[in-house]
Amino acid sequence: MGQGPALALLLAGPALSLPNMLVIRSVIGTRKTAVFVVLVVAMATISGVLFGAIVNQAISTSL
Repeated sequence: MGQGPALALLLAGPALSLPNMLVIRSVIGTRKTAVFVVLVVAMATISGVLFGAIVNQAISTSL
């Protein structure tokens, strides 16, 4: 697994666990929880892609 996808997994994993989502839903409601899940997935994906690109660029320039 590349470093970018690993970062995305580590960022999104704890936030999107079932017990965590159930607690969030009970506190802020179903609709806001759905928005939270979408935002976490989107931001983790963007972070993973950017981090992967930066790391790959750093590796290719150091060779």
